[in-house]
Amino acid sequence: MPEKPMNIKTMRMNRLVILSAFLFTAGILALGYISFGIWPTVIFTSGFLGGFILWLLIPVSSNFATIKVPFWLAFFLFLVHRVEEKVMGFFPALSKLTDTPVPEITSVPIVLLVLASVGAWLIVPMLVRKGYAFGTYLAWTFFAAMGITELAHFIFPFATGEPYGYFPGMISVIPLAPVAWWGMWRLTRNRMNNSKHHL
Repeated sequence: MPEKPMNIKTMRMNRLVILSAFLFTAGILALGYISFGIWPTVIFTSGFLGGFILWLLIPVSSNFATIKVPFWLAFFLFLVHRVEEKVMGFFPALSKLTDTPVPEITSVPIVLLVLASVGAWLIVPMLVRKGYAFGTYLAWTFFAAMGITELAHFIFPFATGEPYGYFPGMISVIPLAPVAWWGMWRLTRNRMNNSKHHL
């Protein structure tokens, strides 16, 4: 049976959601640039911009049950990862590599960045369960950030000018990244027709 053409209202909703997701992505990257400088922001891009692109290329329906286990497991491992980064001095080490100052954790850009990214990821279950396409966009950014961006920990040692070794945060990425890949694979099981995307 041929697909039904989208009506004008649906097309407007599609464009509005895409624009909202694009502006959110741009806002996150702008906050990253203000907080950390250009090179860390380029690294962040692989997660948020990558998630945005994946969301556009692989339309999926809203079904949180499909990604529930990898999502919460990845979120738990993400918290463990942040603890490792804090204890082992990730930001001072990154600052040394990029020649940018370590940002104050209480600075306005940092607080806004945490609220906008982690805060948005926390509402993924609610948004996806309610059928909001913006929720699936956020799910893509979360899994892409955890499964792609965090792999940079294995690249950083090459830039230290020393023999390849441990870089703060590296150990917890070993279980985190595969769980995020699992989440992305589970998302693709919710594939849907482009004509129904972003309703």
